[in-house]
Amino acid sequence: MAKRDYYEVLGVEKNVSADELKKAYRKAAIKYHPDKNPGDKEAEEKFKEAAEAYDVLSDPQKRARYDQFGHAGMEGGAGGFGGGGGFGGFSMEDIFSQFGDIFGGHFGGFGGFGGGGSAPRVRRGGDIRVKVKLSLSEIAEGCTKKIKIAKQIACDQCGGSGAKDSNSYSTCPNCNGAGYTIETVNSFFGRAQTRRACPTCGGEGKVITAFCPKCGGEGVVRGEEVVEIAIPAGVAEGMQLSVSGKGHAARRGGVNGDLLVLIEEEKNPELVRDGDDLLHNLKISVTTAILGGEVEVPTIDSKARIRIAPGTPAGKVLRLRGKGLPSVNGYGRGDILAIVDIVIPTKLTSEEKKLLEKLAEQPNFKKAEGEKGEQNIFDRMRNFFG
Repeated sequence: MAKRDYYEVLGVEKNVSADELKKAYRKAAIKYHPDKNPGDKEAEEKFKEAAEAYDVLSDPQKRARYDQFGHAGMEGGAGGFGGGGGFGGFSMEDIFSQFGDIFGGHFGGFGGFGGGGSAPRVRRGGDIRVKVKLSLSEIAEGCTKKIKIAKQIACDQCGGSGAKDSNSYSTCPNCNGAGYTIETVNSFFGRAQTRRACPTCGGEGKVITAFCPKCGGEGVVRGEEVVEIAIPAGVAEGMQLSVSGKGHAARRGGVNGDLLVLIEEEKNPELVRDGDDLLHNLKISVTTAILGGEVEVPTIDSKARIRIAPGTPAGKVLRLRGKGLPSVNGYGRGDILAIVDIVIPTKLTSEEKKLLEKLAEQPNFKKAEGEKGEQNIFDRMRNFFG
């Protein structure tokens, strides 16, 4: 199912301010809040959809990428919280822990939704940022990259729990094993009791009495992993992709962070990128410009032969349609624009000079020398590129 535009989800314009954005999200969250719509799956999905939209649009960097590349700029073949791919394995508690300040603390717990609000607090590992350099052909076709990453991984001795063994636990003294505490709060729907995950045990109902000797109770150790990254065709320099769950492991279980992949482009010696189009400086001889002929133009993975019409001026732009880069959003493909550059020889033999001197006396050459012409090369370039 296609994702809705984030601005549409929150009912705001693209130039919305941060304050107005927060108000719009707060309004949507209250409307679709699970306490107000018990058992309504559609309302729950809209609640999550609004949180996803706000997560992206409230972050200046994410918002800039989204404005430029749409949903493709937030995904990169993987979803995840804040990645534009939905909230995936994250619970409703994650949304409240991420944006709880917006509600003034009233929704820190959420009544009877999702098991009475007594679910353990979800710990989250840190994100990892890497750079990936791509060639023009890799950008054109899309590719898969394998990267070895040093990161925190779950301890293999305790399985990430942080405890020495299964007997190294005792009942939490704060919640007496319930995993939650009950508080009375004033919410938008009146005075109500709400359950919150116990701050002492994190909602688990038990605490560790003896720590794992390998990780010291952290549940994570230093390690490395080879991560496979699917990169879609048409990505651009500066674009960031998110691979969900491939960041650092969380302390004592929980949810892994994300791997954030920053795209860099290798310079191509013959083709310069301009959006989805590719520009090429096509050097031709004076005689080819005058008489016409066939020349080769480099493409992404080969060469193409094109016809030069007689009398072609310097600065003329020849277009090879559909030979550029695909749009990252899947809307067609760019062109190759070959810009004619006439090469003037700087050294001539005496015989070449005599031939040119004879040509200079011919009527057509004399006429051309005194004419102003349609436009000079700089005017043509300005007109073409706006």
